[in-house]
Amino acid sequence: MIELTKEYIEHLKEVIELKDETAAVGMLQELYPADIAELFQELDLDEAIYLYMLMDGEKAADVLMELDEEDRRKLLKELPSELIAKRFIDFMETDDAVDLMRELDEDTQEEILSHIEDVEQAGDIVDLLKYDEDTAGGIMGTEMIVVNENWSMPKCLEEMRSQAEEMDEIYYVYVVDDDERLRGVLPLKKMITSPSVSKIKHVMKKDPIAVKDSDSIEEVAQTIEKYDLVALPVIDSIGRLVGRITIDDVMDEVREQHERDYQLASGISQDVETSDNVILQTAARLPWLLIGMIGGLGNSVLLGGFESSFAANPKMALFIPLIGGTGGNVGIQSSAIVVQGLANNSLKQGNVWKQIVKESAVSLINASIISLVVFIYNFFMLNNRAITASVSLSLFAVVMFASIFGTLVPMTLDRFKIDPALATGPFISITNDIIGMMIYMFITAALS
Repeated sequence: MIELTKEYIEHLKEVIELKDETAAVGMLQELYPADIAELFQELDLDEAIYLYMLMDGEKAADVLMELDEEDRRKLLKELPSELIAKRFIDFMETDDAVDLMRELDEDTQEEILSHIEDVEQAGDIVDLLKYDEDTAGGIMGTEMIVVNENWSMPKCLEEMRSQAEEMDEIYYVYVVDDDERLRGVLPLKKMITSPSVSKIKHVMKKDPIAVKDSDSIEEVAQTIEKYDLVALPVIDSIGRLVGRITIDDVMDEVREQHERDYQLASGISQDVETSDNVILQTAARLPWLLIGMIGGLGNSVLLGGFESSFAANPKMALFIPLIGGTGGNVGIQSSAIVVQGLANNSLKQGNVWKQIVKESAVSLINASIISLVVFIYNFFMLNNRAITASVSLSLFAVVMFASIFGTLVPMTLDRFKIDPALATGPFISITNDIIGMMIYMFITAALS
């Protein structure tokens, strides 16, 4: 494997500047598509386009899909539609082609489709573009080996050879009936041990695991993980085989979803990359910062209402960070566990009360230990029994509230089809901070 050192990149730039096509092609042949995509981050747009024109269509298409979305968009913007169609789309599998097309506006999509000579391929792309991109239909490809259950083994092998010529990878051989409905999977072992069987349906593995084209990506990922599959057939509402999803397609989508959830939980409202410009990154971060600011102002107004209590007991202020921070941490822990359970399908909406009871038991233990530790510390370090009692009682109440609140919020959001990852970030922290302060102030006022 070639290491992309500074010297290597500088040498490549010199080759490009000299327009030495032979040397440039030789250097590209030594690299994998993922390496070339990484290399392109060090080149300017003109240099990248020059190298693209030197690569064969298949490798150029692979490199294009390895680029991050922003770099890919910049490159495609500089290329004519006909070149995109003949240089990239023609060499892509339908699922990759659809992913690429989704990044373009409708006018550009139509122009590219008009330049695709393979009418069947263009038709498949148009059909797949109709699916929601977050469903099985939106990420599936149509390239697969399909045989009829009534074919003999010799005819089946002949058809498989013909279909395999246009495929890069073969995972399974799917068996359908005369109405194109999925009936089974043909194991490789049966092809070897039953070379002259009269009908495939006698040796196929019946009732294969499949997903519907309307199923969510999360459901697809859970099915692949549960049954340890490398590919999964996709059927429509009446059971007809319409495509297949490979594990690499699912992993890409799951990774992107996790990145979005992580950013959402961190208070970033849009999907952004480090390469995005200042305006885009600011727009993604500012909304939650403003909400946090409003929450902070609300907190200051709340504390201002107890100014006399602070004047009488100045040491009360020492425990404000403790109360707010503990509540926020407990809430995020609880919500993170629930969000994870909802994501991997281990937590069902029907188990709401069971989860609340379990979380209450956990929080009861945690709250008791935390409040006891703080009580012992304050008992010996502070000469003020009222503050000692109020801080310990407040911590106990805040931990209990934050834990249950952090459990209920993501489950409620999920019920209303809102991404529950919202609950693991600033929303929980801000809410728990304000309510934690209210609990602390009211308990302190009651004990004073």
